[in-house]
Amino acid sequence: MNFNLTLIAQAVTFAVLILVIVKFVWPPLLKAIETRQKEIADGLAAAQEGKSALETASKKSEVALNDAKQKASEIIGQAEKRANEIVEEAKTTAKVEAERIKETAKSEIEQEVNRAKEGLRAQVSVLAISGAEKILRKEIDAKAHTAILTQLAAEL
Repeated sequence: MNFNLTLIAQAVTFAVLILVIVKFVWPPLLKAIETRQKEIADGLAAAQEGKSALETASKKSEVALNDAKQKASEIIGQAEKRANEIVEEAKTTAKVEAERIKETAKSEIEQEVNRAKEGLRAQVSVLAISGAEKILRKEIDAKAHTAILTQLAAEL
């Protein structure tokens, strides 16, 4: 009988142990497990949100980068166009300025030519007058007239 009583005592002790465990140990253990499960689920959800936020940010940055590249190429195109316009304006201005300088030079040359002509006319008239005086002072002689005219032609 000893064997049966021991077996019953062990069964009762085991049942009491199970009741104590179920009453005092099991609820905090389940609560800790549930808390841990909730933390893990929250962490996974946050990781998923972070992943989707990263994808969204990546897409936004790619769009912003493409926009920036497009704007940069537009700005470069405008700058090249403006540079070409400036070069053309400079060419046009240079042509106009060259034409103006050319016209001014032509005008100055014409003035110098006119001054030279006036100077020559003055000298010719002086020579003609002096030749006429010489002719009138001397006798009327064909040979003398020819010599004086030859001398005047040489002086001109």
